[in-house]
Amino acid sequence: MNKLAFTFLLIITSAIGFSQEFQGMAVYETKTSTADMMKRVQSNPDLTPEMQKMIEERMRKAFEKTFILNFDKVASMYKEEEKLDAPGQGGGGMRMMMSVMGGGPIYKNAKNKSYAVANEFMGKEFLVKDSLPKINWQMTGESKQIGGYNCFKATAVMPAPKSDFRNFRMRDGKKDEKKEAKADEKKTNFMEDVEMPTEITVTAWYAPEIPVNQGPEKYWGLPGLILEVSDGKTIILCSKIVLNPKDKVAIKEPTAGQVVSQKEYDEIVIKKAEEMRQQWQNGSGRGNMRFPH
Repeated sequence: MNKLAFTFLLIITSAIGFSQEFQGMAVYETKTSTADMMKRVQSNPDLTPEMQKMIEERMRKAFEKTFILNFDKVASMYKEEEKLDAPGQGGGGMRMMMSVMGGGPIYKNAKNKSYAVANEFMGKEFLVKDSLPKINWQMTGESKQIGGYNCFKATAVMPAPKSDFRNFRMRDGKKDEKKEAKADEKKTNFMEDVEMPTEITVTAWYAPEIPVNQGPEKYWGLPGLILEVSDGKTIILCSKIVLNPKDKVAIKEPTAGQVVSQKEYDEIVIKKAEEMRQQWQNGSGRGNMRFPH
C-alpha cells in the first residue's frame, strides 16, 4: 500500500470513528486568581484575621470549580458538576457573585452559531440566547501534550464579558484628593472599587485528534476540542476525556426562563448589583428588590 493510499485510509477511518453518532465527555477544572481581591480584604481594618480567613476560604471554593462538557459533532452542553453546599456557604452577596461567575449551563450549537445559557440570578430564571462570539484565533504553531493529546496553541483578543465578575479587577487603591474630601459621602457607583477591562487576551490549546470545534464556556471555533484556555485571570484545564461513552447524554438547548439577549442580561446584572450595594450602604440590608415582569 503506497503512502497516499494509507493516508486516505487513515482519513476514512477517522471519519468513521467520528460519525454522526459520535459523542464525547470532557471534565474541566477551573481556577480564578483572587490575589487582588484578597489584598483589599486583608487591608480592611474592620475584619479580624478569623474573618479574613473565612472570606478567603469561601472565595477559594467559589472560584475553583469542576465542569462537565458533553459534546457531539455539532453541539455541546457545559455545566457545573453538582455538589452539595456546606451549611452556611454561598449566602447573600457570595451567592449573587457565584451566580454570575461563568453563569449556568451553556448550550452551544456550532452549526447555527448560537448559544443559550440558563441562568438563575437573585431568585429569577433567565434564558440568555444570542449568537456565538466570532473569535479571531491566531495560530502560533506551538504545541504541547495535555492528557496524552498533542495540542496546538492559539490566541485571540476578545471583549470582556460585562456580567462575568471573574473579570473584575480591584482598583490600585491610590489616593484621590477629591474622594478624600468627600469621605463622609455615601458611594453610589457599583464600579467605584472595581474596574472591568474592555478586552481580554485569551490563550487556548486545542487537540486536532478530537475534530470538533467545541470547548468550555463560550470558547469555540478551533479545528479541535479546546483542552485548556486562559484569559490571564481564569484558567480552565481539561482533566479527563471519554470518547463515545456507553451512556449517551441528550444534548438539548434549554428552554426554561425569561428569554433575554446577552446585552439585556448584562444590563440587568449590573443594575441589580448596584442596587444591592446602595441598599447595604444605606443600612437596609438585602432589601426587597424585584425584577420587572
